[in-house]
Amino acid sequence: MDNNIAERLNSAYRQLAEIKQKNPSVRADAQLIAVSKTKPISLITEAYLAGQRQFGENYVQELVDKASELAELTDLEWHFIGPIQSNKTRDIAKFAGWVHSIDRLKIAERLSAQRPAGMSALKVLIQVNISDEASKAGIAAAEVLPFAAKVAALPNLELAGLMAIPAPAVDNDNSQAFAAMQALSVQLQQLFPQARALSMGMSDDWQQALTFGATMIRLGTAIFGAREPQPHE
Repeated sequence: MDNNIAERLNSAYRQLAEIKQKNPSVRADAQLIAVSKTKPISLITEAYLAGQRQFGENYVQELVDKASELAELTDLEWHFIGPIQSNKTRDIAKFAGWVHSIDRLKIAERLSAQRPAGMSALKVLIQVNISDEASKAGIAAAEVLPFAAKVAALPNLELAGLMAIPAPAVDNDNSQAFAAMQALSVQLQQLFPQARALSMGMSDDWQQALTFGATMIRLGTAIFGAREPQPHE
């Protein structure tokens, strides 16, 4: 793999374009989220100069620090994709444009109440534990529609869709989990037509996720290289 971030991005976008061209079922609005957790500002800036605008962060303090330092780049779009603690919601509500990991009503209520006046609605995705893993966050598929109704009713939030991180699969074949998420997304849109986003697929399986309706692919290693040690929250 080339060590140049611009080359990695260009390669990913070329693959995305080719997959869209070859498979008419791939969503036209599918996009790549560059997961920049643990990565320094310099690498985010490098990706930005190469044309990337959507960045994903897992840790609240990193989101705050990076969004603050790069505040002059007003077209940057910050996606918070990590687990959310109640005492961290104020910072997320202030600095994120998207939140992918809503799985508790209390968290959604706090984000709604703490979204600063004058800002556009915070776009939120419901995290689904599609593989029913005991150790993983997210709500059960059967709970999605009633939970979605409660989230959609909150002011200052826009219910934008669903997110999932399927269990690791043999040969990176997550077709069963992706198909289940696609079906769930269709059901959700019947009740909430604006909730079209489907965040699933990462560096190892994103090409497959696209064929099951993913609109947001979360790429970390494929763009920035191997992960750095995780910071302490």
